[in-house]
Amino acid sequence: MNEPFVLIHGSWHGGWAWQPVIRELAAQGRRAYAPTLPGHGPDTRRTGITHRHCVESVVAFIEQRDLRNVLLVEHSFGGSMIQKVAEAFPERIQRMNFLDAFVLGDGQCIFDNLPQDMVATFNHLASASAGNTMLVPWEIWRDHFIQDAPEAAARAYWELLSPEPNQVNLDQLDLKRFYGLDVKRSYIFCRQDLSLPPGTSHPQMSARLGTFDLAEMDGSHEVMLKRPAELADKIVEACET
Repeated sequence: MNEPFVLIHGSWHGGWAWQPVIRELAAQGRRAYAPTLPGHGPDTRRTGITHRHCVESVVAFIEQRDLRNVLLVEHSFGGSMIQKVAEAFPERIQRMNFLDAFVLGDGQCIFDNLPQDMVATFNHLASASAGNTMLVPWEIWRDHFIQDAPEAAARAYWELLSPEPNQVNLDQLDLKRFYGLDVKRSYIFCRQDLSLPPGTSHPQMSARLGTFDLAEMDGSHEVMLKRPAELADKIVEACET
């Protein structure tokens, strides 16, 4: 099995967040790529970036490398990316793997699936910024995203995060074509993920996938940073189901 993995990061992250998992996959002889979405990562333009820009960048990344039989793995916000990427060329996608990821309903945006107090916090931060961006507050990050890390490590990872272009969370997606696709799909659920209220990721959003394979593992929302070897094994297992 030498099908390429394309790993899509979530909010505030960049391709760097997948590097520990890429090393583990490489040790197993697997090819993996982790592009950074437009407006994400350090030292980049964030003003005016939309959800569509991010989707188009992933489509271009796959096309430029002529990747086929792609095993998509998407974390968190990245789930909404892959819903649209799969629409672009389902014939190139062998399987979609949603890692505690958003699965939007037709016509929804990311913020439609978050608690209203969190949405209000993020919108307030964005409106107070110079470029409509927002960064997850330290307290939320520490207590809900990476609560299984020592505080020093959690702080070090938080300092690697970059402000998110807030418009990507507000763009409503037409997903009628996605829900008509016949592409294999899996959902990987992390049992200690506290980033959203219990049941939001799974089974609430995962159920939208219809027929899918479920895999579970221990770990917080930042499982790729805290448990990369276990996650790499779980991803491979999910793709071989």
